[in-house]
Amino acid sequence: MPEPAPFAQVPLGQAPFAYDGLDRVMHERARLSLLTSLAAHPKPLAFADLKQLCGLTDGNLSRHLGVLEEAGLVEIHKGYEGRRPLTTCRLTQAGRERFVAYLAVLERVVRDAAEAARQGEGEPTPRPA
Repeated sequence: MPEPAPFAQVPLGQAPFAYDGLDRVMHERARLSLLTSLAAHPKPLAFADLKQLCGLTDGNLSRHLGVLEEAGLVEIHKGYEGRRPLTTCRLTQAGRERFVAYLAVLERVVRDAAEAARQGEGEPTPRPA
């Protein structure tokens, strides 16, 4: 007979630590950096500025911006400044709303983790001999 699972299956809506709002598109270090940079700047940012702010290579930046654009979180505009090509990026309205919702879930994760850490700061439970 197989061993029972340590925890019974809990419906997702009743699982307090499921954190359904942690969007996998945003929950990647480089994309989180990009979204934070764009959220902090109301005007579009140039590709070179984003590259410097987030510490990414041209290829990594292009790939992550492509993922964010495909998800509808950012808009990319390719144009010219004088005779020089200029690529700029900005958050879409939907992207800003999704990012704010995502941050609310992250805040909940931090609160839950801090509470768990505080509860675990008591005397250690002695091990049986």
